[in-house]
Amino acid sequence: MTRIVECVPNFSEGRDKAVIDGIVRAISSARSASGEGVKVLGVDPGEATNRTVVTFIGSPEAVCEAAFQGAKKAQELIDMRLHHGAHPRSGATDVLPLVPVSGITLEECASLARGIAKRMWEELAIPCYCYEAAAFKPEHRNLAACRAGEYEALPEKIASGDAPDFGPADGKVSESILRSGASNVGARGFLVAVNFNLNTTSTRKASAVAFDVREKGRMAREGGSLTGKLLKDAEGRQIWIPGTLKGCKAIGWYIDEYGIAQVSMNITDISATPLHKAFDEVCAKAQARGLRVTGAEIVGLVPRSVLLDAGRWYLEKQGRSTGIAESEIIKIAVKSMGLDDLRPFNPREKVIEYLMEDQAEAARRERLIRMSVKDLAAETASESPAPGGGSIAAVMGAFAAALGTMVANLSAGKRGWDDRWKEFSDWADEGQKVLSRLLALVDEDTRSFDAIMSAFGLPKGSPEEQEARAQAIEKATLNAARVPLETMKAASAAFPLLKAMASKGNPASASDAGVGALAARAAVRGALLNVKINAASLSDRAAAQALISEGEGIAAQALKAEEEILSIIKL
Repeated sequence: MTRIVECVPNFSEGRDKAVIDGIVRAISSARSASGEGVKVLGVDPGEATNRTVVTFIGSPEAVCEAAFQGAKKAQELIDMRLHHGAHPRSGATDVLPLVPVSGITLEECASLARGIAKRMWEELAIPCYCYEAAAFKPEHRNLAACRAGEYEALPEKIASGDAPDFGPADGKVSESILRSGASNVGARGFLVAVNFNLNTTSTRKASAVAFDVREKGRMAREGGSLTGKLLKDAEGRQIWIPGTLKGCKAIGWYIDEYGIAQVSMNITDISATPLHKAFDEVCAKAQARGLRVTGAEIVGLVPRSVLLDAGRWYLEKQGRSTGIAESEIIKIAVKSMGLDDLRPFNPREKVIEYLMEDQAEAARRERLIRMSVKDLAAETASESPAPGGGSIAAVMGAFAAALGTMVANLSAGKRGWDDRWKEFSDWADEGQKVLSRLLALVDEDTRSFDAIMSAFGLPKGSPEEQEARAQAIEKATLNAARVPLETMKAASAAFPLLKAMASKGNPASASDAGVGALAARAAVRGALLNVKINAASLSDRAAAQALISEGEGIAAQALKAEEEILSIIKL
């Protein structure tokens, strides 16, 4: 598995484009010892906070080098003695967290973060605290503890027992440190940074809502008032009243740029508190204080699952099917939480997986399914042998699954069937899975044919080349027989959905279920023809016969399924 790390440094400059661009260039041009670079996914500056969030990904080695170079450039371009903004901060590179994406653990990221912090001190003389999973001290697991007192308190902290993990041993603060401040380098899981917009200009009101919901809560006061005497326990420790949301940090502030107050929140555990749960809870607490949440603003990037989970949550609250296109689910999430309240929200610019996707590679991989129906038909009708029957069989299967899914969604929204929406929503979800697999097989079948053509084009001048060519042809042909067999299996998976819709779905859509059954069987039989024609060219006759036998069994079952569905419809 490819090892991928995400880094989300926050730099204390959100207004000077030249400074921001300089830092981003340093990150994007950095190279590891092996020559690897990183991919910058997002640059999100904030005017009022005077802060920019940069998100980039790559191999662990490339990310560590890019993170260091970004911090180095920030040290050159930002003077913390002149910095002011609404967001808490302690240094030019304020926070520098590593996030495991794939093939690497949080513990490994923590070790990498400590290495970056050590290098920043030794080579750049930037003091560093290590926080969250990278923390050396239990009290430093919380970023707020590392950043306590912010930049202004740094000289005192360096001289005291709360000194950085990497910093001056003599307790002295140099001009360089005064300029750069201290950085907080850590490792954590995915963090969602979000601001909830309120219909008020009162920072005090926003802070009250923040205290209501954040896990830390608020300090207990006598009589439960906001100004009463602080309450302490028997040992003289301050008593805190916990908030309602686990894994959430929040403050209230006023943003000049928007002319409103916000509850600014970091969700550090999205499994305990999904974004939609946080949104609903902030709405409830705001309403209890006579306020209204008008929308939300995601800062930086989010995993796709955050928006999909939210969209499904709100669809379920509306009693609507969740078995709709991914883009529509995300649209519901955006509208439900007002993510476009302050500015347009483009998921292609905010979702990590979308930004990670190589657009050129995706276009190559999905060449056919990105075409219009008209263009696909024209391409099929051309003198080129691909796309051919295998790809078109997958297209027919995809339309079979799409028809069944359509009937499920129509049934979920049928007047008078409100108590059955979940039943049909579950069927629609299954239909979307089948549809997705069959769409992938449309292009996969054509790629398998192209691989055979490439194998035939290999050199054959020597006996060794002839043997290599023969093996490549056999391997490609075997795959070209297996792909349509997968199409047969995927198309057959549409029959349970179509049968359920024919017998239980909206009667007005019975013919749609019937057409779906016809298309599914055509997909199965068409794919079988491609299994057979490719298997006929295999030298391994045992493998060829096994593929054909399995395909004929699936085809026989498909015929029965089709006849059963048509008998139910009786049209």
